[in-house]
Amino acid sequence: MTHPAPLSDSDKPVIWTVSVSRLAELFRDITLEYDALATIEPVNLGFDDAVRHIRERLATEHCDAVISAGSNAAYLKSRLSVPVVVAKASGYDMMGALARARRAAAGGPIAVVTYQTPVADLAQFAGTFGIDIVQRTYATEQDARAQIADLKVAGVRAVVGAGLITDLAEEAGLTGVFVYSAASIRQAFDDALEIARLGQLEAQRHRGRGAGTTDTRRARHGVADLRGQSQAMEKVRQAVVLYARSPATVLIQGETGSGKELVAQAIHRESPRGSRARAPFVAVNCGAIAESLLESELFGHEEGAFTGARRGGHAGLFEAANHGTLFLDEIGEMPLPLQTRLLRVLEEREVMRVGGTRPVPVDVRIVSATHCDLEQRVREGRFRADLFYRLAVLRLALPPLRERPDDIVPLAEWSLRNALAALGARSSPNLSAELAACGALLRRHRWPGNVRELRNLAERLALFLAAEPLQALTPAFALDVAPELAQADAVPAATAPGPESAAAVLRRFDGRRDAAAAYLGISRTTLWRRLREEGGA
Repeated sequence: MTHPAPLSDSDKPVIWTVSVSRLAELFRDITLEYDALATIEPVNLGFDDAVRHIRERLATEHCDAVISAGSNAAYLKSRLSVPVVVAKASGYDMMGALARARRAAAGGPIAVVTYQTPVADLAQFAGTFGIDIVQRTYATEQDARAQIADLKVAGVRAVVGAGLITDLAEEAGLTGVFVYSAASIRQAFDDALEIARLGQLEAQRHRGRGAGTTDTRRARHGVADLRGQSQAMEKVRQAVVLYARSPATVLIQGETGSGKELVAQAIHRESPRGSRARAPFVAVNCGAIAESLLESELFGHEEGAFTGARRGGHAGLFEAANHGTLFLDEIGEMPLPLQTRLLRVLEEREVMRVGGTRPVPVDVRIVSATHCDLEQRVREGRFRADLFYRLAVLRLALPPLRERPDDIVPLAEWSLRNALAALGARSSPNLSAELAACGALLRRHRWPGNVRELRNLAERLALFLAAEPLQALTPAFALDVAPELAQADAVPAATAPGPESAAAVLRRFDGRRDAAAAYLGISRTTLWRRLREEGGA
């Protein structure tokens, strides 16, 4: 590949190489050749450690592409939002490695161990050149160790593979022959540069089209914004990356404040639709809009369709989300008549405006969310079964904050630092230690409002700390600012509404509809609708 002229540091693409052992050394040597073309930084970590490190950095830094190889690359590719370029060994690499292994084995059997997929035509090659080759594959590091031990027992003396395999072989007293050549690594660098160049061109085109305008129909959050190092959150991030590859509908289930829209935005951002410069992400809360208006908002209307209809008609949210994603929050609150219309749009991929006669084709991916048990609503006849199965091709359940206690203090620290910065106040140098001292208090709370409640608490604490810069954040101070933390054991979890009726909740809060709606995790409009259904309005 012919390289372009050297770039200034500000124009250089940013590439991270992720590797350990021998591959890290080869990456380092090749990096010097590309110094004038890109800002290249090594990340000498693997698997979970590499994923955690990169996600944390992507929250505040930019990276155009990541280069890795073997099982490490496959692991990163399914868990990161940034493009991952996989360095691949060529046929010439394999031939050269086999020749070196043959010499090292002194005529004895040699082995080729590869990640998941065997090398095609290797048996034919071995027969043609009279080489005794044993071929094995592995899926995990434990699997690789077992394969190496088995090969040693079988009399194999030299093993061809990537860095993990050669390291394990030499630990076992065998000769490890590294399969990658400098030429293959250079090809990976060239591919990463091309990906970075195309990404920068797309960003420039987007900036050119958006000059002088503000686009509010875009997803602002990606997978790096899904914070928390618990296993539960890691599973959520993995599901987001996986679901983003599919055009199928997604149903996100979770309590109020658990981050359902954040996850929906991340799915859109990581998807092929989200990678397009102008692909819209349009969100609507189905429980916050009066039933009489929701139909027009979703499907649009023609001029004169009803009293007060806009002159010239109005395109609905389906048309606004064309070629992008439509996020239907609180889908369980959608009235039955509109459920029928929604099902038809999903099946026909065209929308009919209110008062219209001409169908409008739409290409929209639907991501919906709910805090309630939709399957129970299906059994009760309050939600169409056919629509439920159409919306829930892929399902994702978000864990409530109380079920991932190890995330509470780190999330509180991140939220508090951001809240202090927004107020122009400096964080205490002892903030981490002070929050750790409050850890037991924070973890005992049930967090019925989940991450949203934790963020609100952080904003309240920040306000008081900014007003008293010398005040330390102690458990006593936190209780003084947030007395609800002292009643942690008495606070019920904000799960899907159970047998308690909306009318009973309203009575509990002395008729205060705002408080009752907040307790149930619904809007005032939805609360009014439920009261009417129960005959209590």
